[in-house]
Amino acid sequence: MEKREIETFEQAVEYLFNMPKFTAKNSLQDTRKFLHLLGNPDQRLHIIHVAGTNGKGSVCAYLRAILEESGKKVAVFTSPHLVDIRERFMIEGKNISREEFMDTFLQVYNSLDFNEIQKGTGYHPAFFEYLFFMAMLFFAKNKPDYCILETGLGGRLDATNAVMGKDLTIITRIGFDHVEYLGSTLTQIAGEKAGILKTGVPVVYWDSEDDTADVFLRKARELQIPAYPVSKNDYTFLNFNNKTIDFSFKSRYYNYISLSLNTIASYQMENAALAVRGIEILDQERSITVQMIKNGIRKCHWPGRMEEVLPEVYVDGAHNEDGIRAFLDTVRNDGMGGRRKLLFSALSDKNYENMLTRILESGCFHSMAIARMQTERAVSPEDIEKIIQRYPGCAYTFYKDTGTAFHELLTGQEGERIYVAGSLYLAGEIKEYLEHDKF
Repeated sequence: MEKREIETFEQAVEYLFNMPKFTAKNSLQDTRKFLHLLGNPDQRLHIIHVAGTNGKGSVCAYLRAILEESGKKVAVFTSPHLVDIRERFMIEGKNISREEFMDTFLQVYNSLDFNEIQKGTGYHPAFFEYLFFMAMLFFAKNKPDYCILETGLGGRLDATNAVMGKDLTIITRIGFDHVEYLGSTLTQIAGEKAGILKTGVPVVYWDSEDDTADVFLRKARELQIPAYPVSKNDYTFLNFNNKTIDFSFKSRYYNYISLSLNTIASYQMENAALAVRGIEILDQERSITVQMIKNGIRKCHWPGRMEEVLPEVYVDGAHNEDGIRAFLDTVRNDGMGGRRKLLFSALSDKNYENMLTRILESGCFHSMAIARMQTERAVSPEDIEKIIQRYPGCAYTFYKDTGTAFHELLTGQEGERIYVAGSLYLAGEIKEYLEHDKF
């Protein structure tokens, strides 16, 4: 690999996307060494580290909303993005600018030893590592009060785990995803996620399975750190109210708190509860009031997670079996009296068969639109049709692309509700169509 001149934002993005997104080539030690070469920017940050299978991004969003409501300056590094790669780097609620993106890209790029890389002995970061380095440099320069890091894949060997200091760790619900990298059992996957736990850093975790909870507790005892479980016993659904959810959360310090979510997604009660517990543990001085927590939760908006992008059109990023389970729980209880239609697409390296089987057996949808996404990783319509054919009563239509399918669904009858689910890539494509006024 030769060093070349990269002078524009577009060239930088092209360079990044031509690198592998998943690789076992670089060790965490390699990542730490390069982070040190960049001047240890992570050591100038107060870091909240979030891992898990589903809900990571939502927990990060709720944490940010509460902290910003309390007057804190907050930086957030999340993945993947839906439309623009700059979404991954957020500070004070705004994406990184193109100019700042280029500055930090070149800081990393100019620190690489291309002579050694050409010989096969030099270090070159993978896609996610490169973005992580950019985030650390950008955030350290802007000096936020808190930096929230979402892991990319796993936890123990994730690039974000190269940071040397943390204020808090949070682990969301554990489910089956990336089993080829993380293990084929929930216990194995939990072990990888538990790798973000560090001495002296408290952990908040979702307590739903005895096997996974035992993994977190054993690791916490080994490190002699406090562990705070959150489960369904800690919150109570109250009611739906004009496309919002009211629920009560049992806090550690403020007794019961009545909270309102600006979403119809029932699964967000779980993620909001994790975030509120995290804030309680983080804020030992009790400077964040109950009203700040309430306001932050109510104002929070996380794109692509049961997001109403048009009237009666909802886009959800559910992309694995557990995500589809949560998606269907919300759909079943949406109070919809008319017909529901679903636009579905998925990636071939996901367990799309189980995802689609859950959807078909749910009986939630009057009809389905199936389309192939633009990414090479998209599952073929032929493979999807093999599954659908097992359910002869299912009404479905194949479309050449997601844009055509979405446009066709929008021409339906009044009183229908449209859902979009199966992949965050699909959510991104639909949002990009809408942003460019293609409908």
